[in-house]
Amino acid sequence: MFCQRVPSRDFVRLSLELHLFFLRIMKEHSFFLQAGFLSRDANLANQASQFREQFNALLREAVRLANRNVSNVVLSSGEVVTDKTLRAEEKTMELSDVPFDTELTVQELALQPGAPNPFLAPAVFELNRRAIALTEQLIQFKTLVLNEMLSGDLFTFNFPLLIEHIRREAIFFVEHLQRLQRREPINLMQEIIEEKTFWDQIMQEHAEFIAQLLDPTEVALINTADDFADLFASLLERIRSVEQNISTRLVLGRLITEETAATREIRNFKAAATEEILANQIRSIIIPLLGDHVLREANHFLRILENPGSLQ
Repeated sequence: MFCQRVPSRDFVRLSLELHLFFLRIMKEHSFFLQAGFLSRDANLANQASQFREQFNALLREAVRLANRNVSNVVLSSGEVVTDKTLRAEEKTMELSDVPFDTELTVQELALQPGAPNPFLAPAVFELNRRAIALTEQLIQFKTLVLNEMLSGDLFTFNFPLLIEHIRREAIFFVEHLQRLQRREPINLMQEIIEEKTFWDQIMQEHAEFIAQLLDPTEVALINTADDFADLFASLLERIRSVEQNISTRLVLGRLITEETAATREIRNFKAAATEEILANQIRSIIIPLLGDHVLREANHFLRILENPGSLQ
C-alpha cells in the first residue's frame, strides 16, 4: 500500500529538534566517559575528548539551522537547555578543567521558534548523515569500553550499567535519524509505546544511579530515588504488557496519565537536586552537569507525554 513520505517541512523540524536534544546529550556522554578514566588510560580519555569536540561542532551547526525552524513546544520544554545548564557547565568546567562551549549554550537559550523552511532539507539531510556516522563511532567506542570493563581489562569511575545506558541512548538516536532519512511516517500509537518503553527504563536507571552516587548520609534523598526506581520499573513492566496488545487504547490512556504524573514528579526531584548540587547543599559525587543532563532527559520525556502530536 502506498505510504506518503514525511513532507520536507516536517523532516526539517523533526530532524533539528532531535539534534537540539540528542547532540548535546552525546557531547555530555563523551565528557562523562572522558572524566571517568584513570591516567593510565589517557588515550581513551583523549578519544572521548575528541568525540566531545566533534559533537559540539555538530550541535553548533544544528543550532544555526534551527533558529526559527523548530517548534515552541520543544524550545520551551527544557529539553534543549534549562535555566541551570549554563551554571552547571561553568561549575563543571571549574571542577574538571575541561572546557565547555558556554557561548553555544547562550545561543541555544536565545533560539526562536518558527515555521520550518523546506528548502533546508538538503542541508539537514547532510547534517543527519554526519550525525549518524559520528554517533555510530561513539557507539563502537562505548561498546569497547564496556567490554574491557566487563573483562577486567579496564577500570573507570563509571558503572558498567551507565555505559550500557548511554550506549542505548546513542542507538536510539541513530535509529530515529535513520528513519527520518528514509522519510518514513510513524504510527503515533506505536511510537508512543516505543518512546514510553524506552524512557521508562531510562528514568528507572537515572533513579538507581542517583541513589548510588549520593553520599550514604543522604538517607532521605536515597530513599526518594529508590522509590522512583521502583515506580518506573512498575510502569515499564505494565507498558510491556500493553505492547503485546497495542489495540488496548483505554489501558494505554490510563498508563500515559500515570506516566505523565510520575515523570513530572521525577523531573521536579531532579530540578531541585540539581539546584542543591550547584549550591553545594547535597553530599554526593554527582558532578553538576550530570544533574542538568538527567533533568533535560526528563523534560524531553515529559514533552512527548504531554504533546504526543509533536512526534509527527
